[in-house]
Amino acid sequence: MAYRRSIYAKEDETAEINLSPMIDCIFILLIFFIVTTVFVEKPDATIEKPLALTDSNLEKNSLILAITVDNRIIYGSREISLAGVSLHVKQNILKNEMPVIIQADVNADHNVFSKVWSECKRAGAKKISISTLKD
Repeated sequence: MAYRRSIYAKEDETAEINLSPMIDCIFILLIFFIVTTVFVEKPDATIEKPLALTDSNLEKNSLILAITVDNRIIYGSREISLAGVSLHVKQNILKNEMPVIIQADVNADHNVFSKVWSECKRAGAKKISISTLKD
């Protein structure tokens, strides 16, 4: 003899919602977003940017190089050589085609700026921008 279950819940039965699968999904999404987040390394140098009459917004996900007043090239929190510019640009282009932003001090030597720009181009950077202040 087969027993049939009633489609209506009895008064003493309570309905429960199991939240475990939803919490698992949220944690998986959280891990996914943390892993795919790109952290931008801003230079640890004080730069007095030159003034410009026109401007455009720069991309947030960029490789930022700084040229200080004493013509040192800074990437992140450390000083790099001119040859190091090419190395860092190549590494970031291989990963995800990042644009390059050069923050040169207003009193930095133009020759150093020109060499940094040339190294970025030689390394294969498609988009190079200059960080300035709007007048």
